[in-house]
Amino acid sequence: MKLLALDTATERCSVALWLDGATLTRQTEAPRAHAELILPMVDEVLREAGLRLRDLDALVYGRGPGAFTGVRIAIGVVQGLAYAAALPVVGISNLRAVAQASGAAGQVLVCMDARMNEVYWCAYRADQEGLMQPTMTERLSSPDAVDVDAASVEVIMGRGLSAYPQLGVRYARAVQHPGALPHAREMALLAVPEVRAGRTQRAQDASPVYLRDQVVATR
Repeated sequence: MKLLALDTATERCSVALWLDGATLTRQTEAPRAHAELILPMVDEVLREAGLRLRDLDALVYGRGPGAFTGVRIAIGVVQGLAYAAALPVVGISNLRAVAQASGAAGQVLVCMDARMNEVYWCAYRADQEGLMQPTMTERLSSPDAVDVDAASVEVIMGRGLSAYPQLGVRYARAVQHPGALPHAREMALLAVPEVRAGRTQRAQDASPVYLRDQVVATR
């Protein structure tokens, strides 16, 4: 199976080409340049693999939650590429991609900075295939409203930890990764069973998950 995944929902801009288990990747942290960087990164990995878009089985995108503009960039790019090559698409949660990078056997809590004194968060456990599955719905709340039982959390990940130190205090018993960001590499891995099962979308049906409706702070 050949999949191309891309993500621009956070500070990190990343691309991964999945080739039957092997991956070629590109990444950079340049939050205001994602729109300029993403297509050259796509071209680089395809050229390195000697492939064209039409050789792929599907395209994968980070569907959020994350920065509104960043999520829209990923969806717009993947739609354009999918239309051009007549490919199906798969959206993968940015929070789930962070959890997948943990390699943990127990419960993983992901808390990403959502700005406005809030975090995007969700808890996950690995299934028998080693793929992270949510144990709850994705949520947006104040850091103090994150209510996963601290005794059950083996690993806590995400830049919400850096932004809101009280989370690190509350989950002090867990292994902490405060710098964690999603990567297209984990998105490609998580998309493999979706493509195999035919759970894909048409390009025009690619859609974001924001969790937040209001994006301007009010007094």
